[in-house]
Amino acid sequence: MSDLGGGKTTFTRGLARGFGSTDRVASPTFTISKVYQDAKGREIHHFDFYRLPEAGLISAELADVLGDPSVVIVVEWAGIVQDVLPQERLSITIEKTPDDQRVIILRAPQSLAYLVEEAQK
Repeated sequence: MSDLGGGKTTFTRGLARGFGSTDRVASPTFTISKVYQDAKGREIHHFDFYRLPEAGLISAELADVLGDPSVVIVVEWAGIVQDVLPQERLSITIEKTPDDQRVIILRAPQSLAYLVEEAQK
């Protein structure tokens, strides 16, 4: 979660690079979703629901990839698809500070705590 211009796509770009992707990562605000390949051929699905008044058919696309353990999924403006998202997920909030810095807050259930621990190293 973040406000407009808060760094969500920049975060996703860094995530894709961390996985070894050389794909051009850009905001899917107008296309709703984009797929990037990582260095091992795995997929990163990037969704942005900012412009949608309701999830409609796109929630079916999201639901299709949710069960695939080889797919990394990034969802911007996830409120519209809360009922499709799994309860056990890593949630990331990016907050701007008054001096234009960013604070990143990671939240995860105990079963995914290792993700938060790894990110803090």
